[in-house]
Amino acid sequence: MAFSEELKERIEYTDSVLKTYMPKVEGFEKTVLSAMDYTVFAGGKRIRPILMSEVYKLFGGNDKVIEPFMAAIEMIHTYSLIHDDLPALDNDDYRRGRKTAHVVYGEAMAILAGDGLLNFAYETATKAFDMVAEGKDNEGVAKELLMRKRIEKALSILASKPGVHGMIGGQTVDVEMTGQRLSKEQLVYIYENKTGALIEAAMTIGAILAGADESAVETIKNAAYNIGMAFQIQDDILDETATFEELGKPIHSDEESGKVTYVTIHGMEASSAEVERLSNIALDNIRGIRDEDGFVIELVKYLIHRTN
Repeated sequence: MAFSEELKERIEYTDSVLKTYMPKVEGFEKTVLSAMDYTVFAGGKRIRPILMSEVYKLFGGNDKVIEPFMAAIEMIHTYSLIHDDLPALDNDDYRRGRKTAHVVYGEAMAILAGDGLLNFAYETATKAFDMVAEGKDNEGVAKELLMRKRIEKALSILASKPGVHGMIGGQTVDVEMTGQRLSKEQLVYIYENKTGALIEAAMTIGAILAGADESAVETIKNAAYNIGMAFQIQDDILDETATFEELGKPIHSDEESGKVTYVTIHGMEASSAEVERLSNIALDNIRGIRDEDGFVIELVKYLIHRTN
């Protein structure tokens, strides 16, 4: 099967998982639920939950305990997009080719929708505990306790990586330094947290839930770091080279808002070379776990050369 068809299948699978866990749009609170639903199902590549699922399978995971975490990571990612698009931050009116939540529902409801998705993500992830009962014999109890420990560790990562020492920390420096000169260390900090933290969370959680040992988890973390950095630099490149139709959002937005990017510092050619270098390191990390070019390898290659 061609990679594009496999990717489509995995996106459809992820969407079906999201539909299972997203709350119904009903009740007195239905406006905020509608705003949440509108943004989650606006499209998107579903890169984070797909990476989570693929790493889980890479280490032999084969049951549905991964699914609440897949839904949760995409909810958290979507909450960050809703807030990122607000007038107080990037002030973007379009995302994925559709009007953003604050344009459709107003700023107040968009803020609440982001808050709602963040909170509901953790409510969703805890449902994994309901999926691990193994029975009452000694072997079953031991398996259940082991899986619960893995879920607890996964929840800890899910709680920390989007926080003040992760994604929000990266966003904070990004906002504060807009229009100012950035050091290399500051730019790396923004990229490894604003973008990389959720990718690292997704891939690490996949490895942990599948039972990977500490050495393998560290290898996955390293791969995720390089994927996250490459992904953000490629975003910088696309902001300069892609069209509105390809991105589904305004182009040259970084330049117009006064943001310093890898491209503005190093230029297009060096930026493209860095994306290639980082991605090759990630590919070597993954091949070190399983020496064959499966879907996850093709996915990383796709992220290097994507046009949206």
